[in-house]
Amino acid sequence: MTVFLRFTQNDGPARYGLLDGTVVTALEGNPFGSWKATKERFSLEEVSLLAPCEPTKVVCVGVNYKAVLAAKGQPAPAEPIIFIKPPSTVIGPDAAIEYPRGLDKLGYEVELAVVIKERVRNVPREDALKCVLGYSVSNDLTAKDYMGTGPWTKGKCFDTFLPLGPWIATDVNPDDAPLRSFLNGTLAQDSNTSDMVFSVADVIAYISGIMTLNPGDVICMGTPPGAGTLKPGDSVEVVVDGIGTLRNPVIAL
Repeated sequence: MTVFLRFTQNDGPARYGLLDGTVVTALEGNPFGSWKATKERFSLEEVSLLAPCEPTKVVCVGVNYKAVLAAKGQPAPAEPIIFIKPPSTVIGPDAAIEYPRGLDKLGYEVELAVVIKERVRNVPREDALKCVLGYSVSNDLTAKDYMGTGPWTKGKCFDTFLPLGPWIATDVNPDDAPLRSFLNGTLAQDSNTSDMVFSVADVIAYISGIMTLNPGDVICMGTPPGAGTLKPGDSVEVVVDGIGTLRNPVIAL
């Protein structure tokens, strides 16, 4: 398995690296183009991790777990339900989630994140996974006060509303990956991507038929039941087995 990450060291510039155990090897170039390993190596404790890519957009899938639909008493949708988050929502490991002023309910959701490798459009389903660099972990945050019946933009798009990381792992089975969330150390969600209605290949084919996906763009694949709400002072962890754990504190604005 290849594991890519982005990091800074001693407040230097953002760089891409390879992770091998607890050793980070700095790269020349980036995983979305040409790259090579340098001789610079650091321990994981010596670096500060950033979000592992810089997407031009994040496309999220809503209501994509069979257990969620069953709990709602709803049939599966005929096609993926999608919405977009801007790059300003993306933060990395240990970065603070900002709790908007005046909000009553801030929801969190563990999701498998798919990182696109190259510029793609109108990709057939059978070729869709060839467009994937690898997989990461995301936390789709929602200002539930503003969801209602109207557009989801306000509820989904506050700054810091998409923690992403801790890195990108290439050798993951996206159709059979256990995933969990923890609120202040207590298990909240516990499921597997095998319960998804639409697979990663389904979703890439669908989205790329609507819009061009660029290198580093992220697709978040929806969340299983059990997601809760946060308050300032909380700590939330989201985990996908085979990738890693993404932790973020919550602070009041």
